[in-house]
Amino acid sequence: MQAAVVLAAAVLMGGCAGDASAPRELTFGHVGEPGSLFALSADEFAARANARLPEGWSVHTYGSSQLGGDELLLQKIKLGTVDFALPSTVMSSQIDEFGLFEMPYLVRDREHMRAIERDVVWPELAPRAEAEGYRVLAVWENGFRHVTNNVRPITSPADLRGVKLRTPRGVWRVRLFQGLGANPTPMALSEVFVALQTGVIDGQENPLAQIWGSKLHEVQEFLSLTGHVYTPAYVVVSPARFDGLPEDVRTILEEEASAVQEFVHATAARLDSELLEEIRSAGVAVNDPEPAAFLAASRDVYTEFGESVAGGQALLDQAASAGAP
Repeated sequence: MQAAVVLAAAVLMGGCAGDASAPRELTFGHVGEPGSLFALSADEFAARANARLPEGWSVHTYGSSQLGGDELLLQKIKLGTVDFALPSTVMSSQIDEFGLFEMPYLVRDREHMRAIERDVVWPELAPRAEAEGYRVLAVWENGFRHVTNNVRPITSPADLRGVKLRTPRGVWRVRLFQGLGANPTPMALSEVFVALQTGVIDGQENPLAQIWGSKLHEVQEFLSLTGHVYTPAYVVVSPARFDGLPEDVRTILEEEASAVQEFVHATAARLDSELLEEIRSAGVAVNDPEPAAFLAASRDVYTEFGESVAGGQALLDQAASAGAP
């Protein structure tokens, strides 16, 4: 029996260690539903890359968690069984320093995010990701996150008390909403619609594009435009697997992943405007709370990050001053 297990493992490893330089389909897995920003972004990247790649090479996208949720996709990146993934919040559970983007109201707007990318992501965070087995090719977007629920409009932190709220599996998001008085419940995005529909949870928090793409507005009564966190998304690959690709293929993929960011940000801004009206028209009650009270109630999260993460306070200071004259 033990010999059989060893043989099976060897066969599996051999299958994963095939010639990475041979022409093939490159798989891009993500959790976004059709029409979501993730899906639009990944599909745009694939179209641009496929127009330039040599014969026999192509990028194929697999959304809706077809290849697994975020955590499984990151495992598959390391195994070399998926070529690209688009993690967002989950990176803060893999690498402590990525919790920077879990801090409420840290990112003021997309221009500020681009400055943080230049001053913090590439010199500080990307090398840490590489050391853990993930190479960041580009920084895209998940977006500004808002709260939906079936209990009440969220006008102040007090309104979150007792609300069973789905969050991603990121330690800092859970701590944020615990501090705000909610009952956070980490859950894969693919499970959220049914959990809302059946009342297992009362609400969730996501960018408008994810809310719409996952049809969460169909099972939610209230949308509160808290904008509490801006979450980037990262195009990641396995360094070993990616370095095994031909140089011309790598160059095309790197160039297009970076170039697509402009499309991602423009599309995200457009969707923020268009989808808000669509959600409102679908009968969801929308309110626009003042963020100051939420920020004041979540200051402890900043303190904890600065004190518990190595170099955390320096990262916070760098992000706050990014883009300053």
